[in-house]
Amino acid sequence: MANWSIRYGVNLRKRYQAVQKEKKALYKCDVCGKEAIKRISTGIWRCKHCGATFAGGAYSLKTEAGRVVDRILSQMKK
Repeated sequence: MANWSIRYGVNLRKRYQAVQKEKKALYKCDVCGKEAIKRISTGIWRCKHCGATFAGGAYSLKTEAGRVVDRILSQMKK
């Protein structure tokens, strides 16, 4: 992976690399259970297996705020 656009320090290059790795990863689908969710566009994610479309974060399927909301909702259900 070329880091030609990221300059001026190793910390920025490491952060860029971590974001790119998170963005390109496959995530587990809540509908079909397969690891097939891939990023289509900014905040739009689609399962390659079942075709389900999800809204999420720009670089990861679930953001930290979304995880907090999921935790609160699961506690409220109990």
